[in-house]
Amino acid sequence: MKNLSRLFFVLLLALSFNANAQDENNPWKISIGVNAVDMYPVGEDAPRGDFLDEYFNATDHWNILPSLSTVSVSRYIDEGFSLTAAGSINKIKKFGDLRVSDQTYYGIDGTVSYSFMKLIKSNSIDPFLGVGGGYTWIDDIGAGTLNGAVGINFWINDNIGVTAQSTYKTTFEDYLEDHFQHSLGLSIRFGGKDTDSDGIYDKNDACPDVPGLEAFNGCPDSDNDGIEDAKDDCPNEAGLAEFNGCPDSDSDGVADNVDDCPTVAGLAALNGCPDADNDGVADGDDDCPNDAGPSANKGCPWPDTDGDGVLDKDDKCPNEVGTVANNGCPEILPTAEVMEALNSYARTILFNSGKSSFKNGTDTVLQAMSAIFKEYPKASFSIEGHTDSDGAKSSNQLLSERRASAVRDYLISNGIAADRLTSKGFGEDYPIDSNKSRAGKANNRRVEVKLTK
Repeated sequence: MKNLSRLFFVLLLALSFNANAQDENNPWKISIGVNAVDMYPVGEDAPRGDFLDEYFNATDHWNILPSLSTVSVSRYIDEGFSLTAAGSINKIKKFGDLRVSDQTYYGIDGTVSYSFMKLIKSNSIDPFLGVGGGYTWIDDIGAGTLNGAVGINFWINDNIGVTAQSTYKTTFEDYLEDHFQHSLGLSIRFGGKDTDSDGIYDKNDACPDVPGLEAFNGCPDSDNDGIEDAKDDCPNEAGLAEFNGCPDSDSDGVADNVDDCPTVAGLAALNGCPDADNDGVADGDDDCPNDAGPSANKGCPWPDTDGDGVLDKDDKCPNEVGTVANNGCPEILPTAEVMEALNSYARTILFNSGKSSFKNGTDTVLQAMSAIFKEYPKASFSIEGHTDSDGAKSSNQLLSERRASAVRDYLISNGIAADRLTSKGFGEDYPIDSNKSRAGKANNRRVEVKLTK
């Protein structure tokens, strides 16, 4: 009963804070939700852990009461600053890595926070930092705390949002432990004066004494045509926005005085005239009114003489079937010079000693190879790995296969189709230099690229 009285006191304090300090020109926020208490990542000896260690390990360390367990009331002060009073309740079953008997947890906290919403120029994402203090009880033991908070509001609309917050509480007494408290809740913003009762606060209402619509900042639309009276040339007769609120007799979206076909419904883009094939050329100007085509060809479709999917106007080989990638010309395989360039890059691929992982700096080389492969989308290649003679032959064979496969996997992950690449390893079987010198061995440790199609 004593603990329930504490929670009631917290809730009463929060609600009285709202009633006593409400300002009609400053919005309020009420949040309700759940909280989690984590005794682990506070930089203490076992059963607790290093500071921020396993910060998100909810399964092992978080104490969560599966019901409504936190309530807060916030008042906006000025220039991004807000003042918040909050109360929370929980059950402590996990003390770091140690499981304990159920202990009741109650907290009352006050926080001054600063919102970065205006700084990041967002209407919905509202990150904030806060500092404050409070008093926390675990069972019958209570102590004051100094609190630091970081959080974010996600505003669904002007009034409703979701608030997530993480607070570090350091206590003023040794008998109560430092801890983290996380919370997630539904938030509701409200407050302000509305003289004409149209649901828009006076400070945002362009017509505060006349009921109006939110879409027009509180100003009226007498004929309900979606155009506010101040901008409506016919405020008492429903019309269209295109004509500043006046009607269109043939209902084609084009005012009669500028309609080239006033008795036939047409398109606004064609001054009210029809376009049967929807190609953007009015029927009266279209040499092929029933076949869609560009205006540059008087409404008729462009031909594709060789049927390769590349229109003659864009086809560099209009009488020879080709590919889109090669501007309508037949695909050309990479030349010997291109293959030499590929292999020049391949020979500079560096692996960590005895491994198939790449050394730092190799990414630039692999990106250059990827760019060449993409220039020949129909060509297929074999990636071949080779080693020097150091070590067991079987180990060298396996290492060469893994290195070739690592290069292939990288290229695939960077947009090269998998069916265009194969990988092979030849171990130490095909040296290109002597294995009796360091330089020769370095030359033998290589990757080569072969054109297979």
